[in-house]
Amino acid sequence: MPTPLPAHLPGKLTISLWDFTWYTRTGPGEPFADLDRAFAEAADRGYNTIRICAMPFLLFGSGIDTTRLRLGPLGGDYGRRVRWYDVRGTTEIDGRAHLLALFEAARRHGFFVILSSWEYQQSASFAEDRRWHDALTAVDPERRAEVLADALGDLIDFLAAHGGLDDRVAFTELHNEVQAGHLTDGLAGDDPVVALEPRLARGIARFKQRHPDLPVTVNYASVPVGSLRGIPRDVDVAVFHPYVYGVLDELIDTFALRDGGRPFPQEAARRALLRDGAPELADWAPPADRRWRLEATIVGTREVYVHDWCDPQKWDAWLYDRYATHRKAMEQRLVTWIEAAADWSAAAGVPLVFGEGWVGYTPPHGTFEEGPVGAAICRRAVAESARVGALGTVVCSNAAPHHTMWADVTLQRQCNDAFRG
Repeated sequence: MPTPLPAHLPGKLTISLWDFTWYTRTGPGEPFADLDRAFAEAADRGYNTIRICAMPFLLFGSGIDTTRLRLGPLGGDYGRRVRWYDVRGTTEIDGRAHLLALFEAARRHGFFVILSSWEYQQSASFAEDRRWHDALTAVDPERRAEVLADALGDLIDFLAAHGGLDDRVAFTELHNEVQAGHLTDGLAGDDPVVALEPRLARGIARFKQRHPDLPVTVNYASVPVGSLRGIPRDVDVAVFHPYVYGVLDELIDTFALRDGGRPFPQEAARRALLRDGAPELADWAPPADRRWRLEATIVGTREVYVHDWCDPQKWDAWLYDRYATHRKAMEQRLVTWIEAAADWSAAAGVPLVFGEGWVGYTPPHGTFEEGPVGAAICRRAVAESARVGALGTVVCSNAAPHHTMWADVTLQRQCNDAFRG
């Protein structure tokens, strides 16, 4: 039988995605310099839950001393105009103390926390040195889910020992988007969702041994229709990220941003997307002593380059010019994925949560998802989430203190009010 969610949770979880940014952007003027302010602003927008990378492996599995953890940009100007990577400066925190500060602030403001990890995707790329990254890669891929389960178990024990702060945990995810990162290293076959199942099942079983009364799960990029049989049957929450892409897929394909097997169309990109003065792709990289950070993130160099150097107006115009031919298909994919996720959730007898979504990965200064088209997609997605009875949803992945959409207070209040009914 699935482990039930804590009885003291709200009936609906209105989620803001704080990811790893709650610890990478803590310096003066940064969005998480003042945690109380961030929580107060989130409450004002109608949120009651945050979802985070709790850096569990670093804090409780790596053996690294994190009392003076230094975090910062990828190096030079590389990644400075890339969403989630636009860290302004180097900061130093006590990792475990900062975790406690977050949970204490969550309690003061009546918030709950979805625990997760982005460590096998990009968290370690923000560290001042490569020890975190090397410790992650040193773990046998067959054991990574179990090691994360133990680290998260230790993290929850740590919270419990400090004033019972574990009461803020809504549920625990072993990792973010498990089929889109280094949890898949060494797998055979073409379907990572199905191939990952034994590894994830062992990790979930390990967490349940440690904390049998606490709900645990994993989450998936997109809704892997056609591979849902690969979701471990012992998950306690069904969590999916329905990024529908559509017109954004056309841009990514046109400029081969994620296809290293094709040449990069440098001149076409320069005409259609880039700012004046953009260097060649081959010349854009972090300083030599920071190149290891490229190993520690799954975002490829082409995508970073185009996001760093795009003219946001050109980017938006490219998408708007082509959106009409994708609009219906994007709507259909959104609805189909949400319904498929709800169907799997109902069959498994577990609650459903959409922890991220809706369009996809866009530059931080673009406004396609923050503008009228994106706002309409947010409203539709939240309405569909409510219609199928989801326990929790985001307004949008970009509705968080470190994104431009945070300024659209009205949209967030209206969506969160509508989801709560």
